[in-house]
Amino acid sequence: MQGLTDKVVIITGASEGIGRALAKAMAPLGCKLILTARNQARLDSLAQELAQMSHHTPLVISADISSPDSCQHIVDSAISHFGYLDIVVNNAGMTMWSRFDELEDLTILAKLMTVNYLGPAYLTHSALPHLKASQGQVVVVSSVAGLTGVPTRSGYSASKHAVMGFFDSLRIELADDNVAVTVICPDFVVSEIHRRALDGQGTPLGRSPMQESKIISAEQCAQMMLPAIAQRQRMMITSIRGRLGRWLRLLAPKLIDNIAKKAIAAGH
Repeated sequence: MQGLTDKVVIITGASEGIGRALAKAMAPLGCKLILTARNQARLDSLAQELAQMSHHTPLVISADISSPDSCQHIVDSAISHFGYLDIVVNNAGMTMWSRFDELEDLTILAKLMTVNYLGPAYLTHSALPHLKASQGQVVVVSSVAGLTGVPTRSGYSASKHAVMGFFDSLRIELADDNVAVTVICPDFVVSEIHRRALDGQGTPLGRSPMQESKIISAEQCAQMMLPAIAQRQRMMITSIRGRLGRWLRLLAPKLIDNIAKKAIAAGH
């Protein structure tokens, strides 16, 4: 895809789901990838897969984006290895699956905000001097839950609303530097994030509560993201439901509440 060849790209949350699928989609295009997540073994297995489809060997960094020092280390390592930086894809995230009135472990709210909002803010801050130099791009994977409220996902939705507000503000700040900000808002996607969703006690579910046969795959999502990234689009929403909901929320908010409620109940 035009516009991505030889681009140096950091992808967080690259060990699974959308991040892993995006790495596999970008590698054959000639991107020079920095893959980061906490799971070293899964990152190593991904790097081996990418070696079969790209001339560029990816840089693998096991790191936790909830730490500002770790985020700085990721960027410093990318610059040391490749010499420049074009795109940062803030993809890593976590979610919850519990009504708020059934939530027993309130630290879940802080965890969600740290990983989903502060992590991308930390990494973007470390990367900005280099992105300004390259007139590069910040990509953040938000969610349709960042556009409207979603029951049983209140803390997750709040963190994604924070992401939307932060990166919309940042886009305005960076306009004169010609640094693009692209926000991706997937609807439900088959991903490990659902199996790792925290219940009301703060324990991972261990299984997906979604009807995965009725939602898009991580690979489909990644393919939808590519043109949005290559064309430096402002926003991309993966579903018709999400695109319509953005406007219907202004005109018929109660209708959107009911749609969100039914979507969670149906698991897709």
